[in-house]
Amino acid sequence: MTGGFLTLAVTGATVPANAVDKPVSETQEMPTITTALATSAAKSADAAQQAAFNYERQALQDAAAAQADKAADKAKAAAEKKAKAEAEAKKAAEEAAKAKEATEARASRSEARTTLSAVSEAPSTGSGSVATLVSFLKAQLGKAYVLGATGSSSYDCSGLTQAAFSQIGIDLPRVSQSQSTAGTQVGLGNLQVGDLLYWGSAGSAYHVAVYVGNGNFIGAQNPSTGIVERPLSYDMPTGAVRVL
Repeated sequence: MTGGFLTLAVTGATVPANAVDKPVSETQEMPTITTALATSAAKSADAAQQAAFNYERQALQDAAAAQADKAADKAKAAAEKKAKAEAEAKKAAEEAAKAKEATEARASRSEARTTLSAVSEAPSTGSGSVATLVSFLKAQLGKAYVLGATGSSSYDCSGLTQAAFSQIGIDLPRVSQSQSTAGTQVGLGNLQVGDLLYWGSAGSAYHVAVYVGNGNFIGAQNPSTGIVERPLSYDMPTGAVRVL
């Protein structure tokens, strides 16, 4: 302390005269923030654009899928309609065929009944020769059928007819083919007792029997049945010859 004055020594950093605070805009911080904001905005815009593109693409895909489903449903409906129509047509054709078959069967049965009703029902006790013929045939019922046999315990079809007609003095050929042309051809609607029935064409018949009246015939049918009496409807013959 000198002469009564107090001298202070101030020590510290020297501050330049131009060291006044500058605005932020004049610092390096502002360009950095602006660039970051611009980059973020660009990314947001890209993301929004991509989202819009994705949405549009999904919408197009959904529309295409819906259109495809609609087309598939339409095709399925058309196929089902076609299948139903075909099934109905098939059913109608089957029903028509059944109806036709039934009609033909009824017509056939009616024709058979008409033929049988038109047959002359001369009694088996008629003339002596007819009575003898029928009596002999009835006596053979139940005997065996044996191919090539001509009696007296067994017969084949033409062996029986030959033996039967021999009882009344008529000599028939041995085989059915020849017997089917041995007399006068007569229609099945004009049969008389004693007419010789045949199956197959005249001259090539494969079976023969004798009409005995009342719509029946007697014949040696086959090994299973032997000699039997059956109605004409059992097995309608092809034709007949009259040898009496």
